[in-house]
Amino acid sequence: MEKVAAASAPVPDDDLISHLPDAILGTIISLLPTKDGGRTQVLSRRWRPLWRSAPLNLDILTWIPHVPISVLASAISQILSQHPGPTRRFSFPCHHLGFSAEVESWFRSWFHSRALANLQELNIIYTDGLLPPFVLCSASTLLVAKISYCHFPHEIVSPMNFPLLKKLSLFNVSISEEVFHLLISSCHALESLFIKGVKSTGRLRVSSSTLRSIGAFSSIHKIEELVIEDAPCLERILLPYHLDRLTIRVVRAPKLEILGPYSLVQIFLQVADGMSPVRLENSIHTLKVLALRSSGRELHTVLNFLRGFPCLERLYVIFHKHYEMDNKNEPQYDPLHPIECLQTHLKKVVFKSFVGNDKQIDFARFFVLNAKLLQVENRASQDAWIEFKCHKGPEHYGRTNLDENIHDLSLADPFRQWLAL
Repeated sequence: MEKVAAASAPVPDDDLISHLPDAILGTIISLLPTKDGGRTQVLSRRWRPLWRSAPLNLDILTWIPHVPISVLASAISQILSQHPGPTRRFSFPCHHLGFSAEVESWFRSWFHSRALANLQELNIIYTDGLLPPFVLCSASTLLVAKISYCHFPHEIVSPMNFPLLKKLSLFNVSISEEVFHLLISSCHALESLFIKGVKSTGRLRVSSSTLRSIGAFSSIHKIEELVIEDAPCLERILLPYHLDRLTIRVVRAPKLEILGPYSLVQIFLQVADGMSPVRLENSIHTLKVLALRSSGRELHTVLNFLRGFPCLERLYVIFHKHYEMDNKNEPQYDPLHPIECLQTHLKKVVFKSFVGNDKQIDFARFFVLNAKLLQVENRASQDAWIEFKCHKGPEHYGRTNLDENIHDLSLADPFRQWLAL
């Protein structure tokens, strides 16, 4: 038999990654921790120049004691002038410096530098100063922006334009209703908005054809009303902290699915019909996930509130002893007029910080006996999914990464992670 020698397979190149273009390798390096990115220079001669030209993430996170501000500013200027590659992220907390003409001069030179011409992420704290227009000179390329502790101009002379911005956070800023409305309207790709401690004239209006998520935190002497005028893609309204009195008025949000954690005492939800509170005739049929804060003494108030969400599938109740309200005149639950979500959709109920007092037991018992999908023939269903959580010590709401995670649109149910369930 004639032997035919099999053709030897080509030996694969073990260093395929080095065949990638410099731009891609630079992007990979920029995603590594700084020390690891710097170490890539020792891999080979091919990799040696990539570190210096990789996209720059310049984060000034903390103030360095005993280092003059002029030295720090000079170092930042030198980095921006000598780095040959683009700057992806620029983060600088100005609250350590205060506000002065000298600080503004440094900022002006940085934001007019070639290195920030294609900036993608901006995180700036401009303590008690009027936000200069040049800070947003890279607005056309920004994807993520966080602006804190500053005052927006009362009037915008030149039109704003943020064609690529997807995530916007405003923390402890002062902004007029008109400027806020213009700012949101100029964000043509905005998906997630987080406003925290914003000082305004008492009302903020939101109209956006792309917005999918809103996170809000208000406190005394700050915004009193958040109006969702027109948000056809809005899926979530997240209220992660305890809030002072805040009215949320939803005029048009046809895809809203997630709401909370909502306090029946401190937050007032109004839907569509002028200033009428949410009720059966102006209910939100799209809402599927709801988180409520309650003292445990408000069962009938909660039940009357649930009438506005006939398609609700998951309910989280966070018991908190500080939330009380006078519900003497609250209509009592009438079995002859059952709540639609209890009859047809509610599948999961979670109680947070359940300590087992009489009121909380009555609260839980009602849902076990009346949520049809949680029972079979007058007994608890074998498939019932009711979680009772009790934590010792202060209540924990999973706040460790709250500000970072509030923009995470991949979380199908953010309450499960936030409440450490």
